Amino acid sequence: MSPLEASDLAARLSRQAEAVCRHYLPAGQKSGRYWLVGDVQGAPGRSMFVRLKGPDRGKGAAGKWTDAATGEHGDLLDIIRECCGFSDFRDVAGEARRFLNLPRGEPEKQSPPPSSVPSGSAAAARRLFAMSQPIAGTLVETYLRNRGITALHETASLRFHPACYYRPEGGGATRRLPAIVAAVTDVAGRQTGAHRTWLAADGSCKADIETPRRAMGDLLGHGVRFGVAQDVLAAGEGIETVLSACSASVELPVLAALSAAHLAAILFPKRLRRLYVLRDLDPAGEAARETLLGRATEAGIEAFALTPRLGDFNDDLRRDGVASLRERLRLQLHPEDVARFLAV
Repeated sequence: MSPLEASDLAARLSRQAEAVCRHYLPAGQKSGRYWLVGDVQGAPGRSMFVRLKGPDRGKGAAGKWTDAATGEHGDLLDIIRECCGFSDFRDVAGEARRFLNLPRGEPEKQSPPPSSVPSGSAAAARRLFAMSQPIAGTLVETYLRNRGITALHETASLRFHPACYYRPEGGGATRRLPAIVAAVTDVAGRQTGAHRTWLAADGSCKADIETPRRAMGDLLGHGVRFGVAQDVLAAGEGIETVLSACSASVELPVLAALSAAHLAAILFPKRLRRLYVLRDLDPAGEAARETLLGRATEAGIEAFALTPRLGDFNDDLRRDGVASLRERLRLQLHPEDVARFLAV
C-alpha cells in the first residue's frame, strides 16, 4: 500500500473518529472534543486522549492521539493496529476498510500473503474482539434476556460476532456461528484473551454443539470484567453468574474467571480491600471458593462467600426473579456495600 492510500484511509477514519473510538476503545469515554482512555491498547484510564473534532489532515486533525503517560502519539490506523494485534500494515488497512464498509484493495502482484497472528494467542484474541460489534440489538441481548439478565450496564467487555468460526475438537467441518465474544483483561485493563459462547441462530440458547464455550489467549489470573474494581470486587466462574449479580445490584464491579480453576487463581487489584466470591454449589466451585478465600485473607483482604439458593446465582435469578435475588444479596453483603451498591 502506498503512503497516499494510507493517508486516505486515515482521513476517512478521522471523519468517524468517535465511532472508531467507541468500537476499538470501548473502555474509554467522551469528554468534550476528546475520547479519553488508558492507552492505545484500550485499557481503562484517562492518560491517552484522541481528538474527535478537527480537519481530516494536518495540525489538529481528528483522530490524532497522544498518550500523556508515555509520550506516544499517532492516528486511528495505529489504534486499529494495536487493538487488533496486527503486525502487517495490509491487515490494518483491511480492517479499516471493513470498518468503513469499503471494498478491499486489489492484492499487490507477487506480494506474500498477509501475516497472521498465532491461533489461540492473546493477539488473536484482541483481533477477534476488535472485529466483533457492540451487543445492543444483537443476539447477545436476546440470549442474556432469556437468561433473566436485563440490566446490561457496564457490558463493554462483551461483543457480538455474527459468524465466528467453530472447529469441532474431534475433527469435522468448520462452521460459522453467531457468538458472544468476551474480552479477558488483566488488573490494568489490558486484554489478554477472549472467551467465545456460540449461540443458536435465534439467540434463544447456546448453539447445539459439543463445546459451545471456549477461551483463547492468556487467561490465568485474569477475567471478564464488568465495572472497574477499586476497593471492592465480586468474582465468580461464569459470565451469566456474575451478570446476574449485576442485575440485582447497581454498580457492584464483578469479574468472571470462566472456570473454577481460574477463579481460584485470580489476581487482586492493588487497592482491593474487600472480596466477594459468588459460589457455584458443586465440588469444583467449593474447592475454588476455599482457595480464593484463603489467598485473599493471606493478602490482608476481607473476604466473604455469597451463596445462592440453587446451583448458581443465574439459577436463582431465573427461578425467583431480580427482587428476590436483590434481597438475598442484601442479607449477605457488608452493610457498607449494601448502602453503596444496593441503595434504591
